[in-house]
Amino acid sequence: MRKEEQSEFEKKVLDQFMSGKNLFGKDGAFAPMLKNVIEKALEAEMEGHLDESERSIGNKRNGKGKKTIKSGFGTFDIDTPQDRQSSFEPELVKKRQTVLADNLSEKIIGLYGLGMSYRDISSHIKEMYDTDISHTVLSQITDRIVPDVKAWQNRPLEPLYCIVWLDAMHYKVKVDGKIAHKALYNILGINKEGYKEILGMYISESEGANFWLQVLTDLNNRGLKDILIACTDNLRGFTDAILSVFPKAQVQLCIVHQIRNSLKYIASKDQKEFMRDLKLVYRATGKEVAEDALIDLEEKWGGKYPVVIESWQRNWEQLSQYFQYTEPIRKIIYTTNAVEGFHRQVRKVTKTKGAFTSDMALLKLVYLATKNIEKKWTSPLHNWSLTVQQLYSKFGDRIPLALNANSFGASPKGIETKDRV
Repeated sequence: MRKEEQSEFEKKVLDQFMSGKNLFGKDGAFAPMLKNVIEKALEAEMEGHLDESERSIGNKRNGKGKKTIKSGFGTFDIDTPQDRQSSFEPELVKKRQTVLADNLSEKIIGLYGLGMSYRDISSHIKEMYDTDISHTVLSQITDRIVPDVKAWQNRPLEPLYCIVWLDAMHYKVKVDGKIAHKALYNILGINKEGYKEILGMYISESEGANFWLQVLTDLNNRGLKDILIACTDNLRGFTDAILSVFPKAQVQLCIVHQIRNSLKYIASKDQKEFMRDLKLVYRATGKEVAEDALIDLEEKWGGKYPVVIESWQRNWEQLSQYFQYTEPIRKIIYTTNAVEGFHRQVRKVTKTKGAFTSDMALLKLVYLATKNIEKKWTSPLHNWSLTVQQLYSKFGDRIPLALNANSFGASPKGIETKDRV
């Protein structure tokens, strides 16, 4: 580049930089340089393609085509070399590829994972990179994660999870042009080191014990062989489904769900007094005290609200499992708050969606949201060293002896490290 040309080029770069314009867009100062580099790389690929074997069958150059490329550096046109037999498959810019394989695709997927609509993403990309990208292209880019979603859904699981919460979310999905209500089943587990992990996501027409049985069977097929404590809502038949696949699991029904269901059948004028009496049951210091309070509750309210009292009595065995543990573990297992907290974070991302175009569209977004949420799960559950000691005392023969001091934090009292090696 001559001195005069260099000076003019530098002035153009500085002017565009100071004005905030894209240096790589169609009119950007660096666009000709980027265009030149890509075209030379494509020419080199063509030379490598037209080797002796290709030339021996009569293949040779056949002019050039034109293509508009969209990238994180803006939009620009390039000349693409062609061969007579159309067997040239470039690697840098593949056939029918209009978005350059740079970080733009990752940015688009990242924005999509934050819950932005295709319209908002398109506007953002236009503003930041002076590049127009259609909804069709955006959909094709986000579809690149579909293999990742499927691989994640089928990944092997650890053989033991100490505590598992099972719950479902509900979404609208388009099916054959009509809106259908779908249940998204989510399973949150705590492994033996105390770390949270989403074990799986599954979609069904509605929530039911029969489909939960299929979900649990899939978890078992993927390597999960034992669950110490399973925390669920009060879906009818759910406990039987869990025990049919994991017969040793201890099932704790969600107290909060039970309370909500009870209040549906209590007259508003009685709810405050009823709740005061009910708290003596589920906030009791022990199971025997709770059962005495349940008897008192029946004597006072059984005649007026027999359905409510019968429900507590019928489900009492699964509702009262948490009394076996101290307060820290009780807080963890007596509700499904852990998985509902995960659901709240997911809904922040999905709340802008009226209806998903397909089951996979729903799974793609929830998967990306889940990966972002899991980035924050970098530490074991609070007080896990104390929690796991209680679990070890109760389920010791089911917790692998290979647990080391790291699983418990410092060597816990009453359990010598040498006994666990």
